[in-house]
Amino acid sequence: MSKRSIFTNSVHAGERPADHFGAVSTPVYNASVFAFENADEGAAVHNHLKHGYYYGRLGNPTQEALERAIAELESAESALTFASGMAAISAVILTVAGKGDHIVALESMYSTTTSLLKHLSERFGVEVSFVDGTDPDAYAEAARDNTTLFWIESPSNPRLNVTDIARLSEIAKEKGVLTIADNTFATPFNQNPIELGADLVVHSATKYLGGHSDLTAGILAGRADIVEEARMKAARYFGGNIAPQVAWLVLRGIKTLAVRMRQHNENAYAIANMLSSHPKVIEVFYPGLESHPGHSVAARQMRGFGGMVAFDLGGIEEGKRFINALELVSIATSLGGVESIIQHSASMTHSTLSPDERRKAGIADGMMRFSVGIEDKDDIQDDLRKALEAV
Repeated sequence: MSKRSIFTNSVHAGERPADHFGAVSTPVYNASVFAFENADEGAAVHNHLKHGYYYGRLGNPTQEALERAIAELESAESALTFASGMAAISAVILTVAGKGDHIVALESMYSTTTSLLKHLSERFGVEVSFVDGTDPDAYAEAARDNTTLFWIESPSNPRLNVTDIARLSEIAKEKGVLTIADNTFATPFNQNPIELGADLVVHSATKYLGGHSDLTAGILAGRADIVEEARMKAARYFGGNIAPQVAWLVLRGIKTLAVRMRQHNENAYAIANMLSSHPKVIEVFYPGLESHPGHSVAARQMRGFGGMVAFDLGGIEEGKRFINALELVSIATSLGGVESIIQHSASMTHSTLSPDERRKAGIADGMMRFSVGIEDKDDIQDDLRKALEAV
């Protein structure tokens, strides 16, 4: 079969109607327990000698359909779903790293991932080095004999920094180090890190994959050996399994992923250009702008530049006055929904970092993280312009 468009794959990924009595929409299997025909079948399924289900924490037909869909969209060998993005992130990190191992991660990224790595360092003996994620050589220089993992987030949260995934993956392979890329901001519509050489990807499916701000879920995809080890250990031990109803909602969201992302991309590009020419905006961070330092890398490894825009208004008070004057755009912590959402990073998601840590990560006091929705871009721009008058 010829390679299909992402628009087609988003609609049909993971489908197996014959497994569900011909149902075009994969059903929600509200079952936590599955019975067997006999003792031999029960033993075979329990010991993974035969495909099947026996307990909801360890698998469900709806969950499996979502995992197939993500594996297809990310060109992955296997996938595993979780109750949240952080459940996926913690599960894979705890699968590939332990006491005495070393991880290299980027300085400027999702603050809860940063906090998790620091927690593992302080409490469980996992060594961590934070480097400039835009410089693959910085990862190479930080690597040690006990380095097991390079953590990538591109575009990063909230500055939209770009990492050369192909180059960093080459360096990692030379050193025998795994690469894991958080692909939440880009989504499979805009970028496939595995095709660029990464071993695994993670997603907060709460964001663009779900797409409607009505669920919490996470996904790990990539090398089958590592995904299955995470399934048999971290997912089993820590119990961060996805509910079948939530898995179904993510599946439904994925069916419109391509059309939503096309609009997110178009709107964000227009908003970034409008903000970059506004006199009250100090700096705009968007990989689609030629002024962005990572633009050339992003243009090479991404099919689109995403729906996230960050910009600096100068200070905390300026940022607060701005978001308080917005009418259409909601003030909220999350991102990736159909509606436009904005946050003041220094006082919200990245308030867990000290002022020095925020400065080192390049997160200015006046930085706004804007998840551009799919509303009419003229309406969004009009709301932003009016709010900027209050700055």
